[in-house]
Amino acid sequence: MADIDGNTGQGGRGTTTISDNVVSTIAGIAIRDTDGVHAVGKGASKALGAVTGRVSGSSAAGRSVKVEVGEKQTAIDVDIKVEYGVPIHELADRVRTNVTDAVETMTGLDVVEININVFDVHIPGDDSDEDDGGNRSSARVQ
Repeated sequence: MADIDGNTGQGGRGTTTISDNVVSTIAGIAIRDTDGVHAVGKGASKALGAVTGRVSGSSAAGRSVKVEVGEKQTAIDVDIKVEYGVPIHELADRVRTNVTDAVETMTGLDVVEININVFDVHIPGDDSDEDDGGNRSSARVQ
């Protein structure tokens, strides 16, 4: 959790505390709203988030984003599934820009790091939600 003191002098009128969940939700919405991102989160966590999001009204995208929040900074980790044909390096740049803008504007925290794990590519017409979790490793590649 971050404690943000909006006053520059001593004897301010109080503090504002921002929980990890708030930062995670803001980042998740910014990621989900980025063109080219098909899904945020993977596998069971994505399915559980979709179900609990409908039940509780909370953001499923926020639960799929891991954050570490300090007093003045935050770092973010996210798993995304991208749309086929989208240049992934450009999409990653847009995701980082959108998340940084949203989180810094809404919380006042400095976003120091955004780690993006692209775990799958959505192919139009391929509606199977089977996911191997990105475990297609090759013995030739380390």
